[in-house]
Amino acid sequence: MAGAVKAPGVFAITPHKVSVCILVHSYASPSQISVPFPFSSVSQHSRLGLYLLALAKSCDDILEPKLDHLINQLREIDGLMDDWLTDHVTSRLSSLSSPDDLFNFFNELRETLGGPDSGVMDDDQVILDPNSNLGMFLRRCILAFNLLTFEGVCHLLTNIGIYCKEGISSSSYERRLDYSGNDLESLSEYENMDLNLVFKKINEEMEARKRATDQVTFHLHLPKDLSTLVEDVEVFADPKAEHNDKGRESSSYASGDLLRNVDPDNGVFLRTNWQIQGYLMEQADAIEKHGSSFTLNAFELTLRQLQKLAPEFHRVHFLRYLNNLYHDEYFSALENLHRYFDYSAGTEGFDFVPSAGCNDSGRFEIALLCLGMMQFHFGHPKKALEVLTEAVLVSQQHCNDTCLAYTLAAICNLLSEISFSTASGILGSPFSPMTNVGTSLSVQQQLFVLLKGSLKRAESLKLKQLIAANHLAMAKFDLTHVQRPLLSFGPKTSMKLRTCPIIVFKELRSGYHLISDFCCEGSTMTTDGAFSTAWLKNLQKPMGSLVMSQDSGSRNNSNPFLFFSQPISIPGSVLQLVGSSYLHRATAWEMYGSAPLARVNALVYATCFADASSSSDAALVHVKLIQHLAVFKGYKEAFAALKIAEEKFLCASKSRILILKLQLLHEHALHRGHLKLAQQACDELGVLASSVTAVDLELKTEASLRHSRTLLAAKQFRQAAAVAHSLFCMCYKFNLQVESATVLLLLAEIHMKSGNAVAGLPYALASLSYCQSFNLDLLRASATLTLAELWLSLGSNHTKTALTLLHGAFPMILGHGGLELCARAYITEAKCYLSDPSFSVSDNPELVLDPLRQAADELQALEYHELMAEAFYLMAIVYDKLGQLEQREEAASSFKNHVMALDHPHDVDDPILS
Repeated sequence: MAGAVKAPGVFAITPHKVSVCILVHSYASPSQISVPFPFSSVSQHSRLGLYLLALAKSCDDILEPKLDHLINQLREIDGLMDDWLTDHVTSRLSSLSSPDDLFNFFNELRETLGGPDSGVMDDDQVILDPNSNLGMFLRRCILAFNLLTFEGVCHLLTNIGIYCKEGISSSSYERRLDYSGNDLESLSEYENMDLNLVFKKINEEMEARKRATDQVTFHLHLPKDLSTLVEDVEVFADPKAEHNDKGRESSSYASGDLLRNVDPDNGVFLRTNWQIQGYLMEQADAIEKHGSSFTLNAFELTLRQLQKLAPEFHRVHFLRYLNNLYHDEYFSALENLHRYFDYSAGTEGFDFVPSAGCNDSGRFEIALLCLGMMQFHFGHPKKALEVLTEAVLVSQQHCNDTCLAYTLAAICNLLSEISFSTASGILGSPFSPMTNVGTSLSVQQQLFVLLKGSLKRAESLKLKQLIAANHLAMAKFDLTHVQRPLLSFGPKTSMKLRTCPIIVFKELRSGYHLISDFCCEGSTMTTDGAFSTAWLKNLQKPMGSLVMSQDSGSRNNSNPFLFFSQPISIPGSVLQLVGSSYLHRATAWEMYGSAPLARVNALVYATCFADASSSSDAALVHVKLIQHLAVFKGYKEAFAALKIAEEKFLCASKSRILILKLQLLHEHALHRGHLKLAQQACDELGVLASSVTAVDLELKTEASLRHSRTLLAAKQFRQAAAVAHSLFCMCYKFNLQVESATVLLLLAEIHMKSGNAVAGLPYALASLSYCQSFNLDLLRASATLTLAELWLSLGSNHTKTALTLLHGAFPMILGHGGLELCARAYITEAKCYLSDPSFSVSDNPELVLDPLRQAADELQALEYHELMAEAFYLMAIVYDKLGQLEQREEAASSFKNHVMALDHPHDVDDPILS
């Protein structure tokens, strides 16, 4: 009776484990030589050993594969010997027709294990070390079998029979199992001897346990009335599974029976308590990684069903909180977060554990940390900061140094993402971590002090992942802030008010060592079988080339698979941090003006870290690559790539892909002269931004900047200047220095096109000053080009000055600039030569015609009608001076076409609208 009902977490012997034991016995048969039959080589023998190691570790996973899945995996890894292995497994399983056969089989397994005298043996003898992974697996199986009663052994025999029959029905090995009528009668005889009494006692004990604890354990056989609660539960291990009208697609490890095995007597055999905990941890990681790609209602239904079956699993509340959080369900997320900490006091769901002196009676500080992060996610920065500063005080009172370190990191992330105009009333609360340094410092200075303190605390606690995250935060801070002395008194020392790229990349490199000496930072709960399960699932991923030599005739309808493409044994969070460093490098090179290096780092991330990246980071790298295509290849290729990205990522509200789509639509509409469509895209961008002050400042800046450009294209110069001036005031208020340089350059362009070049010069010079301070080399080249255009607008007397400025910026523009910037530089150069009284077109016409032709070619991909009309207009003037009437008429005709297209835009062939 003790073998029928087990406490949660007991290792139970199942038909799949028996199959693995058969394979292990074939792998290390003590009666064979060092390379047992039928292995033809040591490498073939070792390859099966790796596979068995993964199988043994994955036996504690939530779902055990069926026999046909096991046979398919054997076919993929064992080459020419797969027929022998599959025949051996199926024939050995079919031979287990009585309890005596099972007893004899497990006695043979004992011989496979080495005893105390295993060190003295023949050189060619194969014996498993009892303390090895495979040895421990065999010992657990033998112990589990020994604990079975006679009725339990009979029940195992029946399950083996069903296991074999289900495998035969979907494989080509049906001829290997011949269940005669006598065999079925013998199985039924053993099964039906005392099973009625067994199941009656099982049900009675289960009901007694339920009445005593008001809980249902996860490792028992349920009757029909309780099994109906899980009939509709479907849990998907792959969050990327597509949900469409044709049905739900999932892998062989993600079926509707994920939480149960079918019992022949109308019961459900649920997985162990420990396995469900591991599953919930995996799902929590998947939600945080893939965000809203999970279906809210479907996964919520699964969690509700699981909560009904096992109310003691408080982690279910935490998953419901995450599910609602990433679907922007504020009230449901807040309710489930409160329930989780009310029921569990925060003892589940976190990878870091408190220090030795922490009060274990509750985790109020962790609850505050989660609440603050939730408020920050929903765009409530002041509430989030108040909660997080209170969490700092509670962590200090409870001596929870680990939580304190993570809370300080969360505050740093909040201050870096949300810009505050002043520190008054925000960091000056009684719970503020900055009270010891005073609140007279600016927000940026306080952020710098917090970053340094958080990094120092993480290093003292040896929290490797937090150290790497803090280095990335320091790099992000150094990228956009000029470091000034914190003290305003003392001897004045000369210093350059400039950012330092060397410091930025030094901080980015500081986190690289994490990938080699990572640690779990005191994690007490790990899913031991998760690594092996992922390794087994990789067998189902076809590769483009044949990696292992295989006989082409060994199988007819299978693709070559990469057996040893195992997932590297590095936590996903570590890979995400290392990948984030490449994203930061790409962003840094974008600001510094090196387009090739920015593209290379984005491609490295997309190639090497795509599997471990979150959906947000994956979308970000797609955005960077598509923007690169739009700038350097034109809109046609960018729209094609955007269409692929839209199919891959959910285009939800405020998603990066949707913002990118509106940006491309606005730029393309401006270039084609479709001002109504451009204004519509600009308005939609503005709607996406939050109405809360200091939230979504990047999006608000982008929308205002594009609105001003739209007004400029409509020749509404006064309104465009007013919008740009208001935007500059906001950037100055919230210390957005890089954005300020762009806005100043826009103001210079507005004054130049309005005919007031003199008023535009100070703005261009101020923008140059910002670019020099923050090492914005490409933006500096663009500002120099605008300055040259301003000098040229002042008259022919300043042609030499404009040409000198332009030639100084040419290396940066031609080496790293996009199509539009290069075309503007070419047209400006031609205008400088044509405006110079000392220049004769007839003496050197190609000096003017070559840059104009190059400008026209590059603008063709952008469909920039205004600049193309200007280029063809200048070409017509040159041809007229040269007396080439045919070329002049051709250039004039092109000029007319682009002017007409600009005045009468058509959106019929718009790739975005189609």
